[in-house]
Amino acid sequence: MRAMVLEATGRPLAERELPDPEPGPGQLLLRVRACGVCRTDLHVFDGELRDPKLPLVLGHQVIGEAPDGRRLGIPWLGWTDGECRFCRSGRENLCDRALFTGYLVDGGYAELAVVDEHFCLDLPEGYEDAEAAPLLCAGLIGYRALRAAGDAQRLGLYGFGSSAHIVAQVARWEGRSVFAFTRPGDEETQAFARELGAEWAGSSGEAPPEELDAAILFAPIGELVPAALRVLAKGGTVVCAGIHMSDIPSFPYELLWEERSVRSVANLTRQDGAEFLELAPKVPVRAQVEQLPLAQANEALERMRAGRVRGSLVLVP
Repeated sequence: MRAMVLEATGRPLAERELPDPEPGPGQLLLRVRACGVCRTDLHVFDGELRDPKLPLVLGHQVIGEAPDGRRLGIPWLGWTDGECRFCRSGRENLCDRALFTGYLVDGGYAELAVVDEHFCLDLPEGYEDAEAAPLLCAGLIGYRALRAAGDAQRLGLYGFGSSAHIVAQVARWEGRSVFAFTRPGDEETQAFARELGAEWAGSSGEAPPEELDAAILFAPIGELVPAALRVLAKGGTVVCAGIHMSDIPSFPYELLWEERSVRSVANLTRQDGAEFLELAPKVPVRAQVEQLPLAQANEALERMRAGRVRGSLVLVP
């Protein structure tokens, strides 16, 4: 099979011909039809996530076709032991022995991919392959972060990329007010956020016209934590949705006082997948995607690094 391979962190992906993967017991071999590009891929590429499997095929928003013709999704969570205290308490996203797609096992920047049959997701009807791919991480992590934000009526989204443009649609459908924060001067993305129903859009250093009940941080920038706390109402929550973030600077306790909180979201559960993929067509969530050929994976990663993406990028073998 043809694949884009990470041979060493920080080194451009290499286009390689690899032996077709062989599924083991309980696994399925899928023909990849589309694979979304995620900021987590960039964190693995840069070595910010430690000890990846190398050489590695990145990609964990995979739409694939099984030998029997079923269309299935391969998400970030690739396997858990099912026995630890986290798995047994409904928190398989925190399993110490978990394997993650496109990080500890090969992912979908390839023509073929293997998945544990218990960890692939059934996909809703009404979505083309490329439209469905971003639902599998951008959508799922956004959904988990939105639930962590509670019933916040006034919701801030810091970093209006792949996840935020999906979660904004869900939040508006639920009747919430959305406030979008972007890089300073990024008027194009701010206009995009308003197109999707944001009541206000501005730079991450600005204060919105109203205090926020919750803020979700998709941008991996630690300085945004105190910035979000400054515009948060009493009792509000800052949810850090990324898998990696630069160091959070110190801030005065008064920003946290009055029962404000800061929390993180880690990975996802299969229950998250089932719930969100049932919800998505009801909204309906429509991911705005740009398709690129598999050979342009390096370009896709660099565009994500530079913030030159409207919605989501999807690689198509």
